[in-house]
Amino acid sequence: MSLDVPCGRTRRLRDFACCGETWTRLADEAARGVRAALDNTPREAETVAAYAELAATILDPVEAQFGPITLTYGFAGPALTREIDGRIYPALDQHAGHERNAKGKVICERGGAAVDFFCEGVSSADVARWIVAELPFDRLYFYGADRPLHVSVGPQRAGQVTLMLPGPSGRRVPRVVRRGGDIPG
Repeated sequence: MSLDVPCGRTRRLRDFACCGETWTRLADEAARGVRAALDNTPREAETVAAYAELAATILDPVEAQFGPITLTYGFAGPALTREIDGRIYPALDQHAGHERNAKGKVICERGGAAVDFFCEGVSSADVARWIVAELPFDRLYFYGADRPLHVSVGPQRAGQVTLMLPGPSGRRVPRVVRRGGDIPG
């Protein structure tokens, strides 16, 4: 599979597979000869199609409305997922797309694709509210007005909004809401 496959108006599959702090750190280590290069190329055609859909139905319209987008976490195949330190849940978060594990089982049964991103100089609350009002999405996770958004597309098209805000202990607590107006900030 080529990472140069177009996804949406301006992106390529590479933009989703080669972003985020873990991938950037590992690529830097590989460039310095500290480790072997990490292959985070999707293997399943359905994954590529899902990322193309995500770009066309979510990212392209958001970028047209709010300006340039910075991707902070995109596609996560098994090799990359093994390197991420415990802040993810591959069975639910859709970053693995339609990929399979070593036993041939789909990693995330929800299918689809997910990305985390922000728009420079724009509140993530404003972007989230606009997505909820205007775009067909599966799940949106809101972590705060100054944090990246997690948005997915998938066959369920659940339109589910989950607030991931700090609780009394400081740990983020999920709270499912149904409307964009429920997004604070």
